[in-house]
Amino acid sequence: MMKTGKISDSVLKRSVLKYISGSDEAVKKGAEVGSDCAFLCWEGAGLAVSTQTVSLPVEDSSEYAIYAAVNNLAAGGSKPRAVTLAITLPADAEEDSLKQIMSGAARVCKELQISIAGGHTEVSYGVKCPVITVTAMGECIQAQRLAQGSDEAEVQAQNGAVSDRLRPGDAVVLSKWIGLEGTAMLAGAKEQDLLSRYPMHLVRSARGFKKYLPILPEAATALKSGVCAMTDVRNGGIFGALFQLAKGAGVGLSVDLKAIPVKQETIEICEFFDVNPYELLSGGCLLMVARNGEKLVDELAKEDIPASIIGRITSGNDKVVINGEETRFLEPAKPDEIWKIDFVPTK
Repeated sequence: MMKTGKISDSVLKRSVLKYISGSDEAVKKGAEVGSDCAFLCWEGAGLAVSTQTVSLPVEDSSEYAIYAAVNNLAAGGSKPRAVTLAITLPADAEEDSLKQIMSGAARVCKELQISIAGGHTEVSYGVKCPVITVTAMGECIQAQRLAQGSDEAEVQAQNGAVSDRLRPGDAVVLSKWIGLEGTAMLAGAKEQDLLSRYPMHLVRSARGFKKYLPILPEAATALKSGVCAMTDVRNGGIFGALFQLAKGAGVGLSVDLKAIPVKQETIEICEFFDVNPYELLSGGCLLMVARNGEKLVDELAKEDIPASIIGRITSGNDKVVINGEETRFLEPAKPDEIWKIDFVPTK
């Protein structure tokens, strides 16, 4: 039986990716482990696509799904243009629920300056809460360069989510803070529980973390600054993203746990629910690798985007996190910590 949440890398390879193939030369680079954005091009035009689903019984599920799909494109070096939404509602859903989902989606798309191009909506006895699937589409710089005969490895180094050109000593840089998405979700869905221990201002601040979820600004700045690789952090948290980045590039890495930025609200809420902030939904932060990490951090600071060097690429295959005198080896991403929470379905 498969575990709840995002499927493991081994299941993904064994039961999904092996069946993804085709003879159409327009598909220049398909989605893969560690890279959730596919690239297509024909006659010099490029299209980037990514699909994400939110099936948790939380408010604003359509907004979280849109951010997740669009962030995949941004991390792949593409410019998002439009989304489609597939919405499956439970049999007892009211029309007001659908209006709330769509108004939230429209609000986020206006913020991101993208369009809702279409979608599908149905009511089903097979779900207990709204299930939102978003497909984001955008301009693909990578596909255009591939169509022009550019070296694929070099293109990946500039625009791909995972690159095979990383070198020992390269800086591992993280924008903003870990756990933003999971913290916002928990603060929204479990407000009354949290208020039994924490003041209202802390819970409201945590709910407001949604404002940090788009990573388009830091991705654009990173591309201009010569970033070597990028991947958005989400399922499995920062530990999962670090493992996938290193594994996909075939390198090792060493990360200082104390250098990983985390908000106090996240620490408090994770302590309340006994979940690990380093393995919690972390949409809103971008993991980058750069030859000159200090320069990248400075360029991001000029755009008022906080960023930190949290580690370095190493030779070999060891992927370690150091906390003082303790060292832990990273493992493939586990089911996200958010799935440990007993959510009460919302209407």
